[in-house]
Amino acid sequence: MKILVNTPSMKLLGGVSNHYLGLRDYWTAKVRYNTVGARSKKKGTGIYWLPWDLLKFVFRLFIFRPDIVLINPSLRKTALNRDFIFLKIANFLGFKVIVFIHGFDWNYAKVIDRLWAVRNFNKASMIIVLAQAFVNELKHWGVTVPIVLSTTKVDDKLLKGYDPIAERSGKVKNILFLARVEKEKGIYITIDTFRLLKSKYPFLKLTIVGDGSELLNAKTYVLENAISDVEFTGRLFGEKIAEAYKNADLYSFFSHQEGMPTSVLEAMAFGLPVITTKVGGLPDFFENKKMGYITDSYNPIDFANEMELYINDKCLTKKVSDYNAKYAKEHFMASNVSHQLENYFKLLINSRN
Repeated sequence: MKILVNTPSMKLLGGVSNHYLGLRDYWTAKVRYNTVGARSKKKGTGIYWLPWDLLKFVFRLFIFRPDIVLINPSLRKTALNRDFIFLKIANFLGFKVIVFIHGFDWNYAKVIDRLWAVRNFNKASMIIVLAQAFVNELKHWGVTVPIVLSTTKVDDKLLKGYDPIAERSGKVKNILFLARVEKEKGIYITIDTFRLLKSKYPFLKLTIVGDGSELLNAKTYVLENAISDVEFTGRLFGEKIAEAYKNADLYSFFSHQEGMPTSVLEAMAFGLPVITTKVGGLPDFFENKKMGYITDSYNPIDFANEMELYINDKCLTKKVSDYNAKYAKEHFMASNVSHQLENYFKLLINSRN
């Protein structure tokens, strides 16, 4: 079984490239990655690469002769405009195509030309999404090809040598935010939640891992409000990310729009209770109270009240910690996710032979 996967540049370390970078060591099929789009962070450079990417794509189709082509857009105008071209080319040349939709922009979904989108999506042999809500929306539009669910992943190597069930005591001192430092990711809600808790629990610390357009403003916000024990680490990689999870005791994620946030899955794998919002695929599996707390609210008071339960109850924290670690090991590890995707590939190949 041979699979050609269109991916963004691995050097940019975005969500999609990180996903396939983490799966690379766990494929049993013959999988080849084909870089498309921008090769640098300069805005708009992807369009200049498109002619070369199209020629390279056709060349690899004829040379590699994949059983399946996997393209990976987000539900955003630029991404769909580009990736529908790859879809049409592969379809015209007789190759089976799976479209894996990662990000799902609900604002764009409200204004998208649905006839155009459906006409193109129905050229695929299968669509993979990260949330049941995305399945429902596409079917509502009129997409008729099979739509299946998958998840992002936790790289097995990230937890190498670490057993959260053995290591976690249930004591809460350090709250972790690990995401792009953006308003829509909930950075200010996180800081305001911490400020409420800090006044009552002076031993608490907040660790903010990541960079983004609001990083400087967030640092200024902390200084202007005289909030102590807030550490900004910037973006971390590899073992340093693992250390951030190991050193944390609670994970906060108050985003407004997601597919399936990898950081939440990683936090669970490291045994962290998760306090989060109902975004993307999280409501499909998240068990309230068993895994932490999930809500429609964006009120820092609600989050602070919920976090207090874990600060004051080591047994509760330990119970949730152990449950999350076991659940993540069974459902989210890259070795399991690659196996799930390969089963989808086999199902598609066998159904058309």
